Amino acid sequence: MRSRYTAYLLGDQRYLLSSWHPRTRPTGLEIDPACKWIGLTVHEHRHIDEDHAEVAFTARYRIGGRAHRLREHSRFERIAGHWYYLDGRIEEC
Repeated sequence: MRSRYTAYLLGDQRYLLSSWHPRTRPTGLEIDPACKWIGLTVHEHRHIDEDHAEVAFTARYRIGGRAHRLREHSRFERIAGHWYYLDGRIEEC
């Protein structure tokens, strides 16, 4: 999760797409250059089994000087030793 947050911070579309699960990966990804990521808090990390995990987090960002929060409960799956972002449920802040 932290590596994907850092990729959003740096605008690294290639890493974001390569770390997305092949079954749910979009064909493309646009990152808003006006969005400035300013912090990540991981609230919970839970291993379901050796190949599945969940992470609950809040990511903070600014657009046009206004602060926002994104709360998400994400699911990850390990394939051939690599963890992939499967999907997430966004929660209202």
